[in-house]
Amino acid sequence: MEDKLFYTVLGTSVIIALIIIFFVVSVIRYHRRYIRLQKDMIRAEIVMQELERKRIANDLHDSLGPLLSSVKLYMQSLEDIGKDNQALLDIANAHIDETITGLRQISYNLSPESLSRNGLVKATSEYLSRINTGKTLEIDFDAREDIRLPKQIEIHLFRIIQEIVNNTIKHAGAGKLRLIIASTEKQLTLMTFDNGIGFDTAENIHNKRGLGLNSIKSRCEILNAQLSVTSAVNEGCSYTVKVPIPGNNAVDIN
Repeated sequence: MEDKLFYTVLGTSVIIALIIIFFVVSVIRYHRRYIRLQKDMIRAEIVMQELERKRIANDLHDSLGPLLSSVKLYMQSLEDIGKDNQALLDIANAHIDETITGLRQISYNLSPESLSRNGLVKATSEYLSRINTGKTLEIDFDAREDIRLPKQIEIHLFRIIQEIVNNTIKHAGAGKLRLIIASTEKQLTLMTFDNGIGFDTAENIHNKRGLGLNSIKSRCEILNAQLSVTSAVNEGCSYTVKVPIPGNNAVDIN
C-alpha cells in the first residue's frame, strides 16, 4: 500500500515537473519569437525609412535643384530693369542661392552619396565638415580612413553618428564633441564625448532626447551591437557603440 502511494506521488510529481518544464520552455520560445519579430519589424521599418529618404533626396536633387537653378538663370538674363529692381533681383538671387544650398544639405543628410562611394569614415568626415563651423560646436573626429564595412552596417552607423551629433547640437549645450572610430579584426567601436550639460539617463525617455536615443538603440539591436550611454547633469555625455565585424562573428542585417 505504501509502495503504491509512493509511486503514485512520484508519478504525479514527474508529470507536474514535465508540465512546468514544458511551460517554461514554451515561455522562453515565445519570448525569443517575440524578440525576433520585434527585430524584424524594426528592421523593416528602418529599411522603409532609408528607401523613403533616398527617394526624397533624389526628388530634391533631380527636380527642385535644377528648377531653382533655371529660375536663377532666367532672372540673371533680364536686362534694363533699373537700379531699384536690380537690388530686389540681387536679394532674390541670394535667397535662391541659400535655398539651393539648403536643399543640397537636406539631400545629403537624407542620403549621402559619399557613404556608398567612399565608406563610413570619409562620409562622416564630409558630414562633420559641413556642420563643424566652430562657432557653436567644435567637433574633433579621429578614425583611420581604411576602415570599411558592409554597406548596411555603415548606413546604420552613419545614422547613429547623425543622431548623436544632432542631439549634441540641439540639447547638450556643448562647446566640444570628440568622435572616435576604432576597429580590430572582430569589432568596431564608435565613441563620442561632449562637454555639455548632460542629462539624467533614467529620465531621458520623458524628454526629447529620448526619441533620438530610442532610434540609436533600435539600430544597435539590428547590428547586435553593445550600446553604453554615460551621462549626468552638468557632466557631459558619452556614447560607446561596439559592433561585431562580419566574419566569425557575422552580423546578418539583410
